[in-house]
Amino acid sequence: MGSTGHDVDALAPGTHTFTVDGVRQVYHVAGSGPVCVAHSGGPGIEWAYLRTPGLEEHFTMVYVEPVGTGASGRLDTVDDYRLVTYVRFLDAVIAHLGEPRVYLLGHSYGGFVIQRYALDHPDRVAGLALYDTSPVTGADFWAEAMANLAAYPQRHPDRPEAAEIPAAFAQIGAATDDESLGSALRAALPVYFADFWGRQAEFVPFQAAVRISAAPAGAQDPTPFDVRDRLGEITVPAVVIVGAYDFICGPRYAEELHAGLKDSRLVVLERSGHFAHVEQPTEFTDAVAELLKR
Repeated sequence: MGSTGHDVDALAPGTHTFTVDGVRQVYHVAGSGPVCVAHSGGPGIEWAYLRTPGLEEHFTMVYVEPVGTGASGRLDTVDDYRLVTYVRFLDAVIAHLGEPRVYLLGHSYGGFVIQRYALDHPDRVAGLALYDTSPVTGADFWAEAMANLAAYPQRHPDRPEAAEIPAAFAQIGAATDDESLGSALRAALPVYFADFWGRQAEFVPFQAAVRISAAPAGAQDPTPFDVRDRLGEITVPAVVIVGAYDFICGPRYAEELHAGLKDSRLVVLERSGHFAHVEQPTEFTDAVAELLKR
């Protein structure tokens, strides 16, 4: 694969590698149809959790391995794991693909990346799928998430394991290496689902497969994310998808996104938390694919 510029086979199915400013960038291609580039959340969570076979029946899906995760390269300076860096690497991937315009799917933190990308590069975007994300973070955002976390055991009074989730989540902040961070995240993962305990057999393989990299996960952007006053500049068709039980990027943030965007459709998935693509995969796929009709 070439180190820069468009590669003629850039959209062939399989795994691709090229370099951005000397750093290895890996992405994966599957499916057929218009190109949709998917950016995972975290930051620091490996891409594979976001793979959605249903979408591959409608789109040529391009799953980015964000820098600092998976097989992609690592940055020399931890402080460089910040939004502007992810946007720059995403732009390099899109340029490498050689498509004039692409659809973008961003989950959670990946939603911040694609909002910023759409503001910086409006001419490269065909449409946006903003999935369990928000136009703003900061103190109030985190206070609400932590209140929802604390209330989680009361949602599942019949499951003693649910009482352990807030303490498990607290371990995420204490972890300093990939292994301990991954263990802490997997232990806390039930809070991200609408009904983990009722569908445990279904979700345990997903939980076991989640991987996260400590360096990007621990990095902090110098200022909280906030594009609320600029959402009106985004004029491409958008779908805002949120799980009704998402404890961290819940419906109130989806409604704020929907209200601020010029051309958006809001889809609230009533039986989902933060992972609707595995909790309600058919409804999730339909919501994203509807972008193609607009």
